[in-house]
Amino acid sequence: MINYSGTPVIETERLLLRPLKQSDTQSVFDHWLSDERVANNRVNAAHTSIAQTEERVKKIVSHYENKDFCYWGIELKDTGELIGEIDIYDFDSSTDNCEVSYSLGFKWWNQGYGTEALQAVVEFGFRQMNIHKISAAHNTDNPASGRIMAKVGMKPEGVIRHMIRNAKNQYKDCAVYGILRDD
Repeated sequence: MINYSGTPVIETERLLLRPLKQSDTQSVFDHWLSDERVANNRVNAAHTSIAQTEERVKKIVSHYENKDFCYWGIELKDTGELIGEIDIYDFDSSTDNCEVSYSLGFKWWNQGYGTEALQAVVEFGFRQMNIHKISAAHNTDNPASGRIMAKVGMKPEGVIRHMIRNAKNQYKDCAVYGILRDD
């Protein structure tokens, strides 16, 4: 049975995973949600106005009172910069499985931050929440995300053709990865 505990602060060597605040809106907009390079790997289009991001952050913040809501901002401990987001969601009480997704600002790609954040959240899911399996998917044209998943022990489970349709109305094949608590 899943042990829901909301979104506690998680500290790693270089990162602080913490709940987002409304005051983070500008950083969220500037660092990843308005960037087309990041949006190309997401379902939703890049934000074109701060108002869009403000509304999104407001919605996220409003869910923190729910114990089954696990959504972190990724902050650099040494500078306090907010560089991305990571969440676990789509909990299935019949299997104790869930999914994870993440986004990092382009400036922080290929520096190990995605791996560090994902490792921390996977460990939290297994140790604190009693999750059985955590799954993730990435567009096949974004192999770097798959490398992050593999580095934390997730195993490739196959490719689902046309799994998503992005904001440009393009269907994308997605590689699915998974990790079991027993792995």
